Amino acid sequence: MSNLGRDEHTMPSEANEPAPASLEAAAESAEGVQASGGAVGSSEPPRRIDPGVTPGMEIASAWAWRFLVVVAAVGVIGYAVRYLSEVVVPVTVGVLLTALLVPVTKGLQKLRVPRGLAAGITVIATIIVVAGLLTLVGTQIAGQFEDLSRQVGEGVQKLRDLARINFGLTDSDITNLFKQIQKQITSGGALGQQAAAVGTTATHVVAGLFISLFCLFFFLYQGEQIWAWLVRLFPRRARDKADSSGRRAWVSLTAFVRATVIVAAVDAIGISLGAAILGLPLVSAIGILVFVGAFIPVVGALVSGIVAVLVALVAKGPIIAIVMLAIVIGVQQLEAHVLQPFLLGRAVSVHPLAVILAIATGVVVAGIVGALVAVPTAAVLNAIVNHLAGNDPDLEPPRRRRPQPTPTTD
Repeated sequence: MSNLGRDEHTMPSEANEPAPASLEAAAESAEGVQASGGAVGSSEPPRRIDPGVTPGMEIASAWAWRFLVVVAAVGVIGYAVRYLSEVVVPVTVGVLLTALLVPVTKGLQKLRVPRGLAAGITVIATIIVVAGLLTLVGTQIAGQFEDLSRQVGEGVQKLRDLARINFGLTDSDITNLFKQIQKQITSGGALGQQAAAVGTTATHVVAGLFISLFCLFFFLYQGEQIWAWLVRLFPRRARDKADSSGRRAWVSLTAFVRATVIVAAVDAIGISLGAAILGLPLVSAIGILVFVGAFIPVVGALVSGIVAVLVALVAKGPIIAIVMLAIVIGVQQLEAHVLQPFLLGRAVSVHPLAVILAIATGVVVAGIVGALVAVPTAAVLNAIVNHLAGNDPDLEPPRRRRPQPTPTTD
């Protein structure tokens, strides 16, 4: 009995005395918990580190696989967009037109016109305006076709003379070169392929036009309901952020489209006035080309300016072409350094490198139309990312607030 009592008395003390190995293990465990951000006695289990992998390698591998997942996701999205470009691009064009024309629909609503009828009137008026501009250009080209053909012939003869004088080419060399180009263009296989390609492109353009107009009508008519349905697709916790991000992106897109239209109109009016003062042909066609080209930053202005200078060179000679080049450069510099910073400001701030990369990506995905919608898409993505990161240049856009219940006092 005395032994039993002695055992009962001494067992707790022996149990509370850890062996030296246990002390070292406990110390290492405590250091591991503190190194992992936890605390001794915390309910969270300590993070286990493989002794064969250094902490730096563990961090690098964690970043690496996350980066690969992001790249794979972007690749899948890009492939899907390119595969469905015949649908994605018209819908995007419809969104851009909606951002431009929604004030017209709202103005008609203020005149007590029902929203559906107002949206229909807006779409029909847009079709009439575009058709009228195209008719104007076609009529002008048809009326001046003979003079333009004669001037083009004279310009080609001038180029032949310059090539003969500066490069030592004979008339037979130039004639053979033109014959080779003509043979390459009119060869049977190439001609058939080009005709098939033109037919396919025309079909896609017509189908895309109908999709864009269809989307434009319903975006103007039921835009709020469509956006509310899209927000409900997100989890409940993410709906507020999704809604505010979309509204922030819409504000940025609207500012971009309206500013671009104003800038394009100023470019077209300035260059058209210069062409009219110089007495160039196809003044209206040049103005419309400049207006459309202004929607493609950098590239559009360059192409439309080159066309205006070439028309001046063919019609009036090199001196007038140099004057026209000075007018184009002056108008575009005014637009780039005065109008765009004033109209866009901080609402749509996209780095020039991002603009070039976006245009290149748009051309690869959907050609000229892709270049048209690339920069607005980049502006929208920039606005969404900045909003989610808490870096909005302005205050958060107003949202539709739900009525709060009136508090009751006991």
